[in-house]
Amino acid sequence: MIDALVQPLLSAGIEVAMWAGIMGGLGRALGGFGREYYLAYALWATFVGRVTGNWTYEFMMLDDIDSGRINAILVRPISFYEFYLSQFMGYKAVVALTSLVVPVASCLYFDLPFIPSRVPLTVLLIAVFLLFTHTLSFTVAGLAFFMTRAQSLTAIKNMAIWTLAGELIPLDLYPGALREWLMWSPFSAGVYVPVGYLTGRIDTARVVQSLGSIAMWGLVFAVISTVIWRRGVRHYVGTGA
Repeated sequence: MIDALVQPLLSAGIEVAMWAGIMGGLGRALGGFGREYYLAYALWATFVGRVTGNWTYEFMMLDDIDSGRINAILVRPISFYEFYLSQFMGYKAVVALTSLVVPVASCLYFDLPFIPSRVPLTVLLIAVFLLFTHTLSFTVAGLAFFMTRAQSLTAIKNMAIWTLAGELIPLDLYPGALREWLMWSPFSAGVYVPVGYLTGRIDTARVVQSLGSIAMWGLVFAVISTVIWRRGVRHYVGTGA
């Protein structure tokens, strides 16, 4: 309850209050969008960011390698990647079903921008991004074979994604060249693209482009993680019961 509802509700309340104050002070549109668009974005961004983030399972994978508990997983008829992917996707499905009801109900009640017909494609985008972010986490976890404090990379990576995904500030407010680079990066699918698509800030073409970016970079990290994992397992020595 705390993870899926309480924490994002508190964060959304702060974000909505901040953007209400900013837009009220401006008294005009910002970046071509009015006050209601920013309130809807702030509301959705907090909950979508909570769904697409991966802290817990990445720490668990790193800890399994550091502590030697990976021994029990290596002998199972399922890969380490699949073992945690199944848990990760199941948990995120539960969080999404319980928490995303709040922004939907809020947008409908307060008459904020929201296009229900765009939900199916948005769900697909989020699901593909979750597969990508798990692959990225698997890459970081593999570094635990070679580093003693690989957990520090998790904090750095996730804080970077938090900024690059557009959870704090919509990406269309960034300056020129940086904005275009962020739009084309796979990380924009973590918050900005699904939220912008649902609230009418972007069109379907941008979502398709985002899916292509995820597919391309997902393949890159899949290759990198496979190489790191195989080399790590070859050098790994598990002891104890």
